[in-house]
Amino acid sequence: MIGNEIELKERSGVEREDKWDVEALYPSLAEWEKELVEVARPDQRPRWPELVAFKGRLGEGTVVFKEFLDKSFAIDRKLSNLYTYAHMRADEDVANEEHKRAHSMILAIYYEFGEELAWAEPEILALPKETIKGYLNDPQLKEYHTHLERVVRMKPHTLSSEKEELLALGAKALTTPGKAFGALNNADLKFPQVENEKGEEKELTHGKYLVFMRSRDRVLRKNAFQTLHTTFVEHENTLTELMNGHVQSHLFGVRARGYRSCLESALFPNQIDTSVYTNLVQTVRKHLPVLHRYMEVRKEGLALDELHMYDMYVPLLEDVALHFDFNQATKLVIDSVAPLGEEYQQALKKGLLEERWVDRYENKRKRSGAYSCGSYDSSPFILMNFHGEFHDLMTLAHEAGHSMHSLHSHKHQPYQYSSYPIFLAEVASTFNEELLFHHLMQQDLSDKEKAFLINQKIEDIRATFFRQTMFAEFELLVHTLAEENIPLTPGLLKERYRQLNRDYFGPEVTLDEEIDIEWARIPHFYSNFYVYQYATGISAAHALFERVMEGGEEGKKDYLAFLCAGCSDYPLDILQRAGVNMRQEGPIEATIKQFDRLVGELKDLTQ
Repeated sequence: MIGNEIELKERSGVEREDKWDVEALYPSLAEWEKELVEVARPDQRPRWPELVAFKGRLGEGTVVFKEFLDKSFAIDRKLSNLYTYAHMRADEDVANEEHKRAHSMILAIYYEFGEELAWAEPEILALPKETIKGYLNDPQLKEYHTHLERVVRMKPHTLSSEKEELLALGAKALTTPGKAFGALNNADLKFPQVENEKGEEKELTHGKYLVFMRSRDRVLRKNAFQTLHTTFVEHENTLTELMNGHVQSHLFGVRARGYRSCLESALFPNQIDTSVYTNLVQTVRKHLPVLHRYMEVRKEGLALDELHMYDMYVPLLEDVALHFDFNQATKLVIDSVAPLGEEYQQALKKGLLEERWVDRYENKRKRSGAYSCGSYDSSPFILMNFHGEFHDLMTLAHEAGHSMHSLHSHKHQPYQYSSYPIFLAEVASTFNEELLFHHLMQQDLSDKEKAFLINQKIEDIRATFFRQTMFAEFELLVHTLAEENIPLTPGLLKERYRQLNRDYFGPEVTLDEEIDIEWARIPHFYSNFYVYQYATGISAAHALFERVMEGGEEGKKDYLAFLCAGCSDYPLDILQRAGVNMRQEGPIEATIKQFDRLVGELKDLTQ
């Protein structure tokens, strides 16, 4: 276990078994560069003349059309391997110049790939209807049917070849706000040390901040909370401009392609109606008294006169603090997935114990947070910053869910359908958290231990469902302000964010001034309407979990089929085949009811 008392190592000092096996992709950066030259041809323009040669020929028939698709996806697949290696290396130490250069190189090449292919979709859409219909019905193009169907669906928002090529040329520049935020957040921001209740100074990092927020030491919690957010306040003008630049990049795409809003632009490609998003926000808002009730329980359980934002994550039960070393956490996660069958369990066991999927511990300048990644030709990989807390155990289960989703979809789908859509990304991860919670609750536990676990489950739903819905409402608000040409200023963003916190957390919570700037440190705001999918994901995962645990073999079979589907269909349809209808409010309301029930159980146990 890594504790918060241990000084962070340089990356070179991290043990081999604690690092992900990125060498399985490429043995060295030199081998990566060799492949980069072979695939990307840096001294050649165009880089891929074999693709440009098809320009003007896509209507010549099935053989030519299929050859073009085969070649373009084959190159994309190789670029994906190159990108995966480079971004993993860059995240190991975000200040490593060599790896930053490699990451920047492959990103630039990916954009050039898009530029050189920008003509293709407009040319397809300009083909006669009879030709497109013939391609859609041709058995020789069966493996590309869904891909072509999606291209056709995008016709109202696809421009001419010349305009698409121009937009592709600007794509790289439009990512600058997100990249700049990442550099500031992960590399350049330095936090002062903070004192605990004994007057001892502690190093504050992104990873340790989460540990401190769960500490029984309230002085440490308060100092860490104020210090971290004050550091962001010192850069509020820069961070506001980065956020504004990111939103303006979305608005540019909306107006260029004729969408009605930024939200529609983000959801349309996956055939998700904007009502799915707005219904989530409206349904959660309607039930906010349920969250307010938990705030009352939390305040009472901690015996506080005032409940502050830095009191949100500390466990309510003082004498039940669960800690795990990494091997203990791994065993618990592997044991918990038994309901999904021997094959699933053994694949996860092999990945975690033998194939070094996980980059385990925080080191100096390592990217904050956690994620699962990988390419079609690699194992899944997990980055995390394990500190031995209960939260870290759940994070491992969460990211393992992502990884097993990738493993199944890569195994059962061709490359073009192997990446599951973002809307489904958080379903498998939160499903695995449900499995782990169920597994832990089956152990021989005292009432205090049960209460501790229930409290942790409540906190998981609060953070993943309610908090992410609040984030989603803020994200929609910011984009709406931009659409209405209202300038984004630090004062306006802080004011609106504070009001959201007041609405969501209710009258029992004292809103600290520092919470106003919290929006400025959330990396997911630099994705395009991503955060709402945590809330829809946990709702879908809960419904699927109930089916698996109550539905026997049929429920398990349907869930595994969901994992294997990749993006072979639209996400709402994939979920519906697995037994969950996310077009309706039922799964959202069921999650709220589960939260309310758990709060009642916690109150009974603690009293």
